[in-house]
Amino acid sequence: MATVRVVLPYQLYTLAHSAAELELEIADTVTLAAVLDALETAWPMLTGAVRDRVTGRRRPLVRFYACQDDLSNLAPDIPLPDDVAAGREPLLVVGAIAGG
Repeated sequence: MATVRVVLPYQLYTLAHSAAELELEIADTVTLAAVLDALETAWPMLTGAVRDRVTGRRRPLVRFYACQDDLSNLAPDIPLPDDVAAGREPLLVVGAIAGG
């Protein structure tokens, strides 16, 4: 069992009525999909806010960072960095900025 720290942007932690930083218990390999599954299970109001309900793909204006790396385009079943899996570093969920 791994405890993963997740930091949400203002819009998502407000929607979830939670703190900005959350801790999630992951029973299997710590992957992005496993973390998002645990997040949506613990805070169901976030279902569909981070990833599409039907396809499971990341929303276009949502990015994932950990250990100073952009993990947004990794396959969801790739293991996250060891520091994230060990709880030493958080997984950051960031709302991208679009302008025009």
